[in-house]
Amino acid sequence: MRARTVRYALEGVAAKLGFMLFGALPLDLASALGGGLMRRIGPHLPVSDTARRNLVRAFPDFSTARIEQTVRAMWDNIGRTAAEIPHLEAFHCYRPDGRIEVRGIEHIDRARDDGVAGIFFSGHFANFELLGLSLTQRGIDLVNTYRAANNPYVDRLVMRVRRRARGRHAAKGTHAGREIVRALRAGEHVAMLIDQKQNEGIAVPFFGHDAMTGAAVARLALKFGCPLIPADIERLEGARFRLTIHAPVELEPSGDSDADALAIMTRLNAMLEGWVRRRPEQWFWVHRRWPDRPRP
Repeated sequence: MRARTVRYALEGVAAKLGFMLFGALPLDLASALGGGLMRRIGPHLPVSDTARRNLVRAFPDFSTARIEQTVRAMWDNIGRTAAEIPHLEAFHCYRPDGRIEVRGIEHIDRARDDGVAGIFFSGHFANFELLGLSLTQRGIDLVNTYRAANNPYVDRLVMRVRRRARGRHAAKGTHAGREIVRALRAGEHVAMLIDQKQNEGIAVPFFGHDAMTGAAVARLALKFGCPLIPADIERLEGARFRLTIHAPVELEPSGDSDADALAIMTRLNAMLEGWVRRRPEQWFWVHRRWPDRPRP
């Protein structure tokens, strides 16, 4: 316990120094520096082996060289994203000089004005922090769900920036469930990233392999009759992005809640897969999305 406490404290100091360094630099320089550092360091970290296994599973036609190229580019994106966090408040989505091109603004405005609760969903693409920011800047009353960092010092550091830039947050768990239900009952909106493994979830195809997938987003939509609004974000060049808000997913409940949840999550996973295929280097491959051993 003491060793972990010391390690967390040291990691917290390092994170604070990193925040100060990248925050003091101009945004473009910070992003480029973070990407360059992680492009060189990341591929040598043990967790990169998870990324390589995932890529082999998802893209069996990729050559070894293509996989290594994707791993390096993935780390470039991760490094840029981390370096951009101290600058979150500098991103503006709806100004001519903003760094985020937003497509499908009409879907945001409809969700804001129709008086109906809704759920925006996406995955860990590009700089995924910008989804909640873009919705908040457009006047959406939003609860952002997130997974708290294991290190409490790092978590507090990141959350200070997130709360200033994106408003309310709820860490995944019992508290988040209550906060989400309260928000939806009040006609508000929730932003959820739904692309990571949930051991207590349901098996849903993803890249042709069953992946344990959280079905909460589907069950909430069915329970509250609220729209599921897809959102995907791409890094265009450097610290510039394109966010696309799509039309809500059409729900066709049959009355069998388990079958309906599976059908909805199958459709949502197919959407996520399409976004990953478009820009595989911008997804978070270091997550253990599937079991370590491939399915026969």
